[in-house]
Amino acid sequence: MPEILVVYYSRNGSVAQLARHVARGIEEVPGMTARLRSVPPVAPVTQVAQPPEPAQGAPYAALADLRECAGLVLGSPTRFGNMAAPLKHFLDTTAAEWGSGALVGKPAGVFTSTATLHGGQESTLLSMMLPLLHHGALIVGIPFTEPEVNTTTTGGTPYGASHVAGTSGDRPISDDERALARKLGRRVAQITAKLGA
Repeated sequence: MPEILVVYYSRNGSVAQLARHVARGIEEVPGMTARLRSVPPVAPVTQVAQPPEPAQGAPYAALADLRECAGLVLGSPTRFGNMAAPLKHFLDTTAAEWGSGALVGKPAGVFTSTATLHGGQESTLLSMMLPLLHHGALIVGIPFTEPEVNTTTTGGTPYGASHVAGTSGDRPISDDERALARKLGRRVAQITAKLGA
């Protein structure tokens, strides 16, 4: 059964919640399965190596996950309008997959969470698209034919799903944000299925 890989970094839990909604959308498409994977945090100075598996949440992503997936969705919180360092670090290790064309022609989408409405959602989503384009992936967004893109007063953009977590990180995912995350997952899975993965 074709698997859509959902790889994310989440510090306070909002991106992890979005990832689960994206995965639900993927699995609404007959014959498609979601494979949830996280990436470990990074630090300027490594004092203690991360365990091979996190204590809770999705297992850590491996490069084999990229080679084995039929499609891909990346998620990250925003750091100064850019993806967070842990996801960027993971992507920076994918030179062999880039060289072999492991992601060429595979549908891919992106999602994020910010503290504020104007905290850099769209620039973060675009920053995650850049390595996907270099890998030859086919970028999938959320069209304006989805009503929530037009009516949301929280997160959700045509570039990908998003969430406004609040400055304390305690704002729950809104109905629109939840719906758009599911629709992003569903679109990536549907396009993957149409391509015959």
